[in-house]
Amino acid sequence: MAAVITATGLFTPEQSISNDELVASYNAWAERWNADNAEAIASGEATAKELSSSGFVEKASGIKARYVVDKDGVLDIDRMTPRVPKRSNEEISILAEMSVAACRDALERAGKTPADVDAVIVACSNLQRAYPAVAIEVQDALGVDGWGFDMNVACSSATFGIQAAADMISAGHARAIIVVNPEICSAHLNFRDRDSHFIFGDVATAILLESSDAPRNGHGAWEILGMKLKTKFSNNIRNNFGFLNRAEQDDPAAGQTEFASAGATDRLFVQQGRKVFKDVVPLVSDMILSHMQEIGISRADLKRMWLHQANLNMNLFIAKNVLGRPAEDNESPVILDEYANTSSAGSIIAFHLHSEDFKPGDIGLICSFGAGYSAGTVFVRRTV
Repeated sequence: MAAVITATGLFTPEQSISNDELVASYNAWAERWNADNAEAIASGEATAKELSSSGFVEKASGIKARYVVDKDGVLDIDRMTPRVPKRSNEEISILAEMSVAACRDALERAGKTPADVDAVIVACSNLQRAYPAVAIEVQDALGVDGWGFDMNVACSSATFGIQAAADMISAGHARAIIVVNPEICSAHLNFRDRDSHFIFGDVATAILLESSDAPRNGHGAWEILGMKLKTKFSNNIRNNFGFLNRAEQDDPAAGQTEFASAGATDRLFVQQGRKVFKDVVPLVSDMILSHMQEIGISRADLKRMWLHQANLNMNLFIAKNVLGRPAEDNESPVILDEYANTSSAGSIIAFHLHSEDFKPGDIGLICSFGAGYSAGTVFVRRTV
């Protein structure tokens, strides 16, 4: 049995922060920091914080805005991290709540119900707890009679999840699996770092995969022509804020907010952007081209690439390397201007929003890349 993608779903938080709003918050904090540390700056013991601008953010990344689960907490210069009220163990977690919304959207689009699904895979960069698995909570909330598990391959989690689900379906272990990518990246971002405070946004996406012989109620599907995964260890993108960090604090009673605001920013998201660009662009370009050759797809066959939405310039270079020329807007659509980098969900948002015009036989590429380094390519062809 072959696996096909039959639908995707999207949950978008209600709140959005523009570049102007984010920069105003950062600059207000930086100016206050500079004033509070004026003597140390004058003596050379400290370096003044450089101010930012919306123009700098857009030029560096292509990002114009981002959706977040909490706007006020991010923009509050005394806090600069989202406020996510603690929920009791009897309440649904925020990651599961976002996941369920995205899953229901995908099921509705496919004309299916939770009874048609056998498993849930939560594949994302930022899990909020060690266990029980968020996927099992999502499974319970949806009413899926089956199983679930969590997986993390950073920004490539969605494509790795697609391959895991497709392999299980092909092996006969399930009829249908939902891969869901809930990302609250704003909770792991250092909003006091001029070079990265603008990068991430929050969102959740879902991908429904089914056996190719499953009834589809008149809905089309996406045949998977080939999948390929690659990892190569690098410290150039790193996030150390895991569940073990609490045990490493000087004050074990401190919560995440106090820990983050105390200056332990080395455990939040950090990257060496220029090194990442230099390493990842050729790695991903070569991976796509070699995969195309392996499965017999030419440049002329490829109608569209739904690339990971990390940085506009990276996508422009990768698309040009693959096509042998600059890509047209509809050949490599961009959503990071509105959503920013949403980690594992980025390529799925692009696919979700920019695939309705495909006709039977049209071929496209879902591609992810990120920390690890990790990368995944999933070539798909539209069916009737």
